[in-house]
Amino acid sequence: MKLNAKELRDVKEEDIAGKLKMIKRRPMYFILENVYDTYNIGGLFRLADALAIEKMYICGESEIPPNSKIKKASIGTYKVVPWEYRKTAGEVITEIRSWELKRVKKFELEDGNESNFKLQDSKLASKPNFHLPISIIAVEQHKKSIPYTEATYTGPVALILGNETSGVTEETLKLADQIVEMPMWGINRSLNVIVSAAIVSYWAVNKI
Repeated sequence: MKLNAKELRDVKEEDIAGKLKMIKRRPMYFILENVYDTYNIGGLFRLADALAIEKMYICGESEIPPNSKIKKASIGTYKVVPWEYRKTAGEVITEIRSWELKRVKKFELEDGNESNFKLQDSKLASKPNFHLPISIIAVEQHKKSIPYTEATYTGPVALILGNETSGVTEETLKLADQIVEMPMWGINRSLNVIVSAAIVSYWAVNKI
C-alpha cells in the first residue's frame, strides 16, 4: 500500500487500520523533547512513516495532532504512525527500558548471569526474537558527543530529538546511553532537527 500526498491527507484512519497492522515495523523509536516548531513535528511524522518505526513519542512543550500545521506538514502521516504524548522524555525512557529489561530476562542465559547481555553465547544469539537491550541515543552537540557513525546501535534504538534552539535538556542527556552529532564544516552551527534525525536514523537502520 503506497499513498500519495493527496491520498494520505484524505484517507480515514478507520479505513486503513487493518492494512497498517500488516506493516513490518523497525525496532526504532523517536522521542521528541520540546520541539516547538509544528512543521518540524509534521516532518518528523513523515520521516517516521518512511522508516516504519515502532512509535513516536511527543514530549513536553510540543503541539500534537490534530494541530492544523502538523496535519499539513505531515501530509496525513500522523494518521499512520503510532504516537503518544508524554509529559517528559524521561518518563518515556524509563518505560521503554523497563519493557526491554523484562523481555531480556525471559531469555535464560546458560551461565545464569542475567546481567550478561552481550552476544558472547552463540546459542543465546540464535534464540528466536532475541536482541540486545534498547540503545537510547540523543542527537545533540555536546562535550560528550561522538560522531554518529561511531556510535553503537544495538537492539531497538530510541533517538532523542530536542528543541530547535537549546537542544536536548541536560537532564535528559544524562539518561542517554550515547550522544551523537553530525560534522558541521561551514559557518552554520547546526542542522534542522528533521535533517539530523534523518541522517542518524537511516544510518542506524543499517546497523540494528
